[in-house]
Amino acid sequence: MLIIPAIDLKDGACVRLRQGLMEDSTVFSDDPTAMATKWVEQGCRRLHLVDLNGAFEGKPVNGDVVTAIAKAYPELPIQIGGGIRSADTIDYYLNAGVDYVIIGTKAVKEPEFVTKMCKQFAGHIIVGLDAKDGLVATDGWAEVSEVKATDLAKRFEADGVSSIVYTDIARDGMMQGVNVEATVAMAQASTIPVIASGGITNMDDIRALSAVADKGICGAITGRAIYEGTLDVREAQAYCDA
Repeated sequence: MLIIPAIDLKDGACVRLRQGLMEDSTVFSDDPTAMATKWVEQGCRRLHLVDLNGAFEGKPVNGDVVTAIAKAYPELPIQIGGGIRSADTIDYYLNAGVDYVIIGTKAVKEPEFVTKMCKQFAGHIIVGLDAKDGLVATDGWAEVSEVKATDLAKRFEADGVSSIVYTDIARDGMMQGVNVEATVAMAQASTIPVIASGGITNMDDIRALSAVADKGICGAITGRAIYEGTLDVREAQAYCDA
């Protein structure tokens, strides 16, 4: 299981939100590339970037920062989410040196878009499913749909999606622990590997996820915990490797 540090970008800075609320953000660094360096030096083998402004505007807003990080670490796999709603945006990010693009809102509203993009950009598409009480939320979590997250995962099974980033919104940025049960349910709903996200607070969460990783959980995204020092990237990755 990979430990994947999150760098959430808002107005060019590295921030963390609580439950996805733009007005409840904490700035951790004005230099996201330096932050990337910090996690690389701690041994991370993948980075998770989110263009928060992009998620709300539906197009890349912090593209220059993303490009700078990808150029600084050309060998490091990078995944990006936030406002990816067109083939042009995917093309832009892949040309910038990003390895995976995460389709979220558009995957819920227009599932056939994922099917098309998987054909056009084979091996580079991740689906981001953000759920509240098991139901998928969209548009920067502003809207909660009637669609069950596990049903949507099944829908994409034959498309060639490389993984699903599954976020429990209620836990995200709240340092209340990961929702292991919901993550396992998501992993068992389809054959697509799942990356856990939301609520990872300390080594207890890593141990809990690692214990069920064989059910199809390939990674864990962590944000606030590594910024506030309740989780150490190097220690967590070493534990998973062992």
